[in-house]
Amino acid sequence: MTPSEEKYYEQYFDLFLSTGWKQFIEEMKEVSESYTIEGLKDTEHLYRTQGELTMLGKILAFEQGIKNAYDYVLEQTDAS
Repeated sequence: MTPSEEKYYEQYFDLFLSTGWKQFIEEMKEVSESYTIEGLKDTEHLYRTQGELTMLGKILAFEQGIKNAYDYVLEQTDAS
């Protein structure tokens, strides 16, 4: 792993340990869980809600995605 790659991952890992990140993720979970089918007014609202939930899902999965990518890079480095 190059020094710039190490720095890249270290900065994210520092972020993920911060209180602010944990607070942000908890709030995004609450927002995501607040959506209900009953609240949909029409198909346009459905499509907008689907897009919003997709983006929230990506945010909520971001930390795990970075960790998975880091593990993959380490595996590739060890295999070399």
